[in-house]
Amino acid sequence: QVQLVESGGGLVQAGGSLKLSCAASGLTFPKYLMGWFRQAPGKEREWVASIGRSGRDTIYADSVKGRFTISRDNAGSMVFLQMNRLDPSDTAVYYCAADRKYTTTHPASRFGQNYNYWGQGTQVTVSS
Repeated sequence: QVQLVESGGGLVQAGGSLKLSCAASGLTFPKYLMGWFRQAPGKEREWVASIGRSGRDTIYADSVKGRFTISRDNAGSMVFLQMNRLDPSDTAVYYCAADRKYTTTHPASRFGQNYNYWGQGTQVTVSS
């Protein structure tokens, strides 16, 4: 049974930082592309970032580029999202997801419907 469990969310002031973690189990973690998505109240789910299987390749949405960093630890089956210079517009539930098929160079890696497994989400609230 595949499980993705996010943690690290919380309340932070604008300009602050948070680091999200996602622990994966029940899958051969190094074989999966990993992504972070977010969904704000009343808005559609938005892709944030993805990381390739080796950890060398990363891609980011324009809205977070230069502020967020995605990384992974294949030995520990973990993926992380370091979020700096947070803005109230970053307030959302953040989800990690795993995809067996695509790579970061394929456009499909930016769309949630292509990911096989999802976590339950962790709330990030940025106050102004």
